[in-house]
Amino acid sequence: MIFRQLFDPQSSTYSYLLADAATREAVLIDPVFEQARRDAALIHELDLKLSWTLETHVHADHVTGAWLLQRELGSRIALPAASGAKGADRLLEHSARLSFGARNLEVRATPGHTDGCVSYVLDDRSMAFTGDAVLIRGCGRTDFQQGDPRRLFRAVWEQVFTLPDDCVLYPAHDYRGLTASSVGEERRYNPRLGGGVLEDDFVGYMQHLGLAHPKQIDVALPANLRCGRPEDGAAPAHAPAWAPLTYTFAGIWELQPDWLEENLERVQVVDVREPAEFNGALGHLRSARLVPLGALEAQAAALDRARPIVTVCRSGARSAQATVLLRKAGFEDVANLAGGMLRWRAQRFPVEGGQD
Repeated sequence: MIFRQLFDPQSSTYSYLLADAATREAVLIDPVFEQARRDAALIHELDLKLSWTLETHVHADHVTGAWLLQRELGSRIALPAASGAKGADRLLEHSARLSFGARNLEVRATPGHTDGCVSYVLDDRSMAFTGDAVLIRGCGRTDFQQGDPRRLFRAVWEQVFTLPDDCVLYPAHDYRGLTASSVGEERRYNPRLGGGVLEDDFVGYMQHLGLAHPKQIDVALPANLRCGRPEDGAAPAHAPAWAPLTYTFAGIWELQPDWLEENLERVQVVDVREPAEFNGALGHLRSARLVPLGALEAQAAALDRARPIVTVCRSGARSAQATVLLRKAGFEDVANLAGGMLRWRAQRFPVEGGQD
């Protein structure tokens, strides 16, 4: 099975991509709207077909990427039946199974943080995705959005802590940089739910947390009750229109050599190699401007903001970093030459200088 744990730093949300290695069918648990382009890039790069997006509950701290991924990739949306959300392709009841290729996830109702909370358990019970029901050494709050500490305590002990000790638990969030735990660990060491904690102890603990109101709730909840569809139904802007760009999983806009060779006069080419490389064996593109990466920040003001910029280096690695620096400096139309001069020369496009 193919598995990736993805992270949104703004909301500290984990998303999980699982795929059958044979059929390439995939599911994505708890996608984030702002990260949908990143997730789609990874799915393309791994040659997967996204069959389903799944939610562990209706989130209050971020907007789901389910609707946007459905538009982009044709995936279907599955939601807990008790969530109250509209627009899903499938509503999931307790004990339902959702398949992707030869693998499947079992749905286990784990309400208490919200009415519609579920956990997803992999078919061999080696992994469980617990949403906010069980966090690493913690759990989701129970003081708003149908929260009920007694329901949460019972759900966790009946549906999660009955799994094998070595079942790895993956939460929807972590705020300390922790990535995973296990049933055995949480059953022993979770200070809210584990050890000898009784239900009344847990209720008293949860009733006195004194947490602030979620910052994004007024935006996130209405949107998530529509599966992430904006109120006006309009999708966000797609790739910049000045060239046929692709977005990599690393978060970089890239441009292929063949387009650049035909449109060289329309852009500024900024070569971020060192002078010896610029004049060395690989040569350089005609009209390329040499600005070594270490000097780019200082010299960025001399570049034309009205014309798109294509950054170039030997392999595409340093020039990828150059796009990040230029965007931070306020340049919007910036792309990296995919594969750098190595790919440019491999495709036998012309250069100045260099050696055959």
